[in-house]
Amino acid sequence: MSDYNPFSLVGKTILVTGASSGIGQATAVECSRLGAKLVVTGRNEERLVETLSRLDGDGHVSIAAELTDAEALKRLVDNCPSLDGLVLCAGRGMTLPFLFSSIDKFKTVFDVNFNSTVECFRMLAKAKKLGRGSSVVIIDSTGGTPNGRFSPGNCIYGASKAALWSIMKFAALELAPKGIRVNTVNPAMVETPLIKSVNITDEQKDLDRKRYPLGRYGRPEEVAYGIIYLLSDAAAWVTGQSLILDGGVTI
Repeated sequence: MSDYNPFSLVGKTILVTGASSGIGQATAVECSRLGAKLVVTGRNEERLVETLSRLDGDGHVSIAAELTDAEALKRLVDNCPSLDGLVLCAGRGMTLPFLFSSIDKFKTVFDVNFNSTVECFRMLAKAKKLGRGSSVVIIDSTGGTPNGRFSPGNCIYGASKAALWSIMKFAALELAPKGIRVNTVNPAMVETPLIKSVNITDEQKDLDRKRYPLGRYGRPEEVAYGIIYLLSDAAAWVTGQSLILDGGVTI
């Protein structure tokens, strides 16, 4: 039987932010199973150690960093090896009606979801840590695309994700001559700790799940598989695009 696998990550070094839980952790684990060497980062050092313990293979590295802290971000970039892939997973949610969404609330979410994410990406690219042929995958949301799913109370979170969708387009265009691809993965609701921050009851979540044609929310590893596609050589001709993973809810 042939060992041919265009989705293999053997020989690739990949940095995953937000790797201490949820989609970030699942992505790191699945990437390691396909042969990648991982650099994992997040705020919680104890949970990062747990992520490291779940990775296949060896040679993986963890660097604890709060990406909203300029000095911590600089240390991360300085200590990061040359990369073949970058997965930007760090994020937070906030559920508030528009009339209660003051500018300080926007700033709190944008600092994590947009500002620090984009600055991490920019600094790594400027430091030439992203080589020719590398792939950047930004974890966005179905609420961050023009034809996405919009629900009351999510304007702050959705606006931060829409900003990421926009920056992906500009970065993909400007970095294409350097051979760097940039795409987003846009999940709908996924069973991660983040959904616990959504201020709705379990009964409301159960009702919401029934609106999905496939009858459930996604699982972190299912999002990781989409990310892996964009990191792999199978997606070598894909840039400036959004991969929608939503169980059919935006149909």
